[in-house]
Amino acid sequence: METDSRNGEIGTSRAIPRADGDVGKVLPTPIASMVKQSNDLLRYYEAMSMALGPMHWWPAKTPFEVIVGAILTQSTSWGNVELAIDNLRAARMLTPRAILKARTSRLAELVRPSGYFRQKAKKLKAFVRFLQNEYDGSVKRMFQSPTLRLREELLSVHGIGPETADSILLYAGNHPVFVVDAYTHRILGRHGITGGKPNYETVRALFEDRLPRDPQLWNEFHALIVNTGKNWCRKSVPRCEDCPLRSLLPATSPLAQFLLAPRESASRAGASA
Repeated sequence: METDSRNGEIGTSRAIPRADGDVGKVLPTPIASMVKQSNDLLRYYEAMSMALGPMHWWPAKTPFEVIVGAILTQSTSWGNVELAIDNLRAARMLTPRAILKARTSRLAELVRPSGYFRQKAKKLKAFVRFLQNEYDGSVKRMFQSPTLRLREELLSVHGIGPETADSILLYAGNHPVFVVDAYTHRILGRHGITGGKPNYETVRALFEDRLPRDPQLWNEFHALIVNTGKNWCRKSVPRCEDCPLRSLLPATSPLAQFLLAPRESASRAGASA
């Protein structure tokens, strides 16, 4: 599965205009009645939202810029993607038409900061060719397609896997799909929600089947997961002690037992004293 590493600071940029021209609104914390009638997944959303506040993700000026960012962020940090996007903006190449007309070698130099720049230049070219051939170069027209049909079309484009396709659909097009990434797998696994090595589609279905069908909620939920995974649920040295999700960590999990062990030892020491 592709890697989508948004390691930059989340929650510092404004909401972007949606494909229909409406500006994305800040999603408030779900009301109490909504939480009571829902399932455990919304408890996770609530805990992260209360601790972190609105994420305002994805940071971009246009839906097409979101698409470019979704392709460039594969296997790199968001800070590197921002440098590449700045290069494209300075060269006036942040439009489908400009990228379509540009030489691949020129495009590769501009996106060099994002890493794997030659491959990513080809991926950008493949997407804008698809956009031109299928939708006359119109991002707005593309996002008017039914979600399932458009998802299949995106997955047929060179360099676009499930995570990138769903990021494009959700963040640029406001389509109701949930984005799954490495942070999602890590948090769900450590909290005992998933076991073994569940595939992308299984985890995506878990969220989509159990959450209200609200693209803004799914947008915010995934952004919160990224922030929590980046800052607390780290791959090598997790910071469970002050993680927003600590209270939801099952007592039977190895991480919870590790956290409780020092307290138990201290209690015994105090009793013997």
